[in-house]
Amino acid sequence: MIPAPRPPLSGRTRLVGVIGWPIAHSVSPPMHNAAFEALGLDWCYVPFPVDPGRVPAALAGVRALGLRGINATVPHKQALLPLVDVLTPAARAIGAVNTVVIEEDGATLGHNTDAAGFLRSLREAGFRPEGASALVLGAGGAARAVVYALAAVGARVTVLNRTPARAASLAADMAGAATGDPPRAGGLTREALAAAAQEAALVVNTTSLGMWPAVETTPWPDEVPFPRGAFLYDLVYNPRRTRLMAQAHAAGARAVDGLRMLVHQGAEAFTLWTGVEAPVEVMTRACERALQGG
Repeated sequence: MIPAPRPPLSGRTRLVGVIGWPIAHSVSPPMHNAAFEALGLDWCYVPFPVDPGRVPAALAGVRALGLRGINATVPHKQALLPLVDVLTPAARAIGAVNTVVIEEDGATLGHNTDAAGFLRSLREAGFRPEGASALVLGAGGAARAVVYALAAVGARVTVLNRTPARAASLAADMAGAATGDPPRAGGLTREALAAAAQEAALVVNTTSLGMWPAVETTPWPDEVPFPRGAFLYDLVYNPRRTRLMAQAHAAGARAVDGLRMLVHQGAEAFTLWTGVEAPVEVMTRACERALQGG
């Protein structure tokens, strides 16, 4: 089916967008605008570069201008926490807001769709996390959403980070979300990796190692065997095949990149704003074209 041409922008066009610093690299605008066009919706998604010191002013501005909502990316997800009127339980537990819905009366609702997007894409890739032993590499903002999602469905989570105190803090913060054993934490060392790998059924890379342009980097030392029977989920999606994924494949393990998490967290936001089911495959193809420079 050929999508109808999007209506020309007018006073009836509903606006949403994304704030970040920087923001020019974001593939969210082509992803969402392709979805609006495919469904014939008179909506438009705009990127807004917002200096870290001006997040309160930016939120006030989008409310005043009548936007339906915004996404937030690095480094603004935590800055929105005290600024929105209502936080969802997930956003409060994760400690980050990546989606804001602005109601007709101007009230702002802070959501985090990263955790749901991660779980949906993980299950879509064929891995069931309930009760599984999961090894999470990194302890930044993305790791918080991943650990929350895994702990909430009963996975046994170990978090390893170059700064052990950050891993311990994350594990402690997510203990209340766990429906099974509370998350464990440690330093991202060769010894800790080798020990955790012995029981890991799932390995999730939440670090930026391997991301373009530093495509030769990896969080997994070559001298530590990658667990052959594990499933690797690398949140990096540019490039689509990272060095870490190549290491996993060489060991006979399955591996996927993070593009579908990007799409599914965006699809969750799309539905929160519009009330319409998101066209996930349209959004995926738009992201792929944007990453290829098309």
